[in-house]
Amino acid sequence: MNDDPTILLTPPGRELLSRLAAAGAGQAGESASLALAERLRREYPAALVAAAMSQRELRRAAQAKFSRAADMLFTRAGYEQSSGEAIARYRAGRLGHAARIADLCCGIGGDLIALAGASDVLAVDRDEAHAKLARYNAAVYGRADRVRAVAADVRDVGLAGVDAVFIDPARRAGPGTASAPQARRYRAGTSEPPLDWCVARAGTVPAVCVKAAPGIPEGLVPHAWEAEFIAESRDLKEAVLWSPSLVTAPAAPGRGPRRATVIVPAGAGGATGSHTLVARAGDPVPLREPGEYLLDPNPAVTRAGLVEDLARQLGDDTAKIDPQIAFLTLDRDARTPFARTLRVEYSAPWHEKAFARRLRELDIGAVDIRRRGLAGDVDQIRRRLKLSGANRATVVITRVSDRPWGLICTA
Repeated sequence: MNDDPTILLTPPGRELLSRLAAAGAGQAGESASLALAERLRREYPAALVAAAMSQRELRRAAQAKFSRAADMLFTRAGYEQSSGEAIARYRAGRLGHAARIADLCCGIGGDLIALAGASDVLAVDRDEAHAKLARYNAAVYGRADRVRAVAADVRDVGLAGVDAVFIDPARRAGPGTASAPQARRYRAGTSEPPLDWCVARAGTVPAVCVKAAPGIPEGLVPHAWEAEFIAESRDLKEAVLWSPSLVTAPAAPGRGPRRATVIVPAGAGGATGSHTLVARAGDPVPLREPGEYLLDPNPAVTRAGLVEDLARQLGDDTAKIDPQIAFLTLDRDARTPFARTLRVEYSAPWHEKAFARRLRELDIGAVDIRRRGLAGDVDQIRRRLKLSGANRATVVITRVSDRPWGLICTA
């Protein structure tokens, strides 16, 4: 079977995609899809139908990332590695000064679309299918005139005349992600091309941005480069490394520049927003037992190591509950895009039976259990609590000054 989605760019392929789009509202479920594919194979080659049906599935999945997914083309690996529209647009904003950008390892063009909004872009991918899809997808957004797509190894491409470089190195093994769907994931910290090659591009073009996995080991972040950790709402998506000429965050104590960014989805009729947190100088954050409110920092804040900086931003009355646990506490209702605020209804050293009694007294039947810093199976704990009340709550099982502690909280 031909797995190359570019066969859908032929006239029969485009016609077939149009028919599938028209049938979309009336066809749902696996059995309906199989029946539809069977009917189409009577009119089109089996390989073309298989590619179109796969594309139909990918387009539906990609609606969570792209506003025009219904018109785009994807490979599965390219879709999975691509950044969503909101993050790509935010990141492109930090490169908005560049008249010409090289998008190396461009994949299906998720970042290319955003970069081409304000700059001319040289898009390079060694997988020919990805290079073609990248330009096609740029055209879907009306930006193909600002894009030159090249199928080549990024190591062989000259960067003369380029003002900035964006690199999204593959985090899968194999010669090309589009042609290697069964590729094994690299171990943490490895990529293709290697990170040290990506970093060395700053010797040719000072403005370099490298996309990385959010779990990148601290020791792999180059000295003097800014590491930015980006979350959509509370879902930590990626790390971004910015070369020294692009650094705008101050250095965190004992580390280089660090930034936590939270992308907030657009409300009804509104635009997507972003909030950023950087290191904030000040006294050490005090320790105390939980007060009236518990703040659970966004994973981007935790991963960037900026929990105490968030505490300083919130005010001198903010404290930590344990030296090693990323919870903050206050006696007032503080709202911030960098943490979830919970009201503490009950706080005490953790004893499962005592907490089960207290939950029943509060008529709580459904609990979201957050365990941090203590061992234990959450599902087993939930079963042993045997709750049947009418209310909901969050049960936090953690440590306070190195003692097992529990809290019953409401939003």
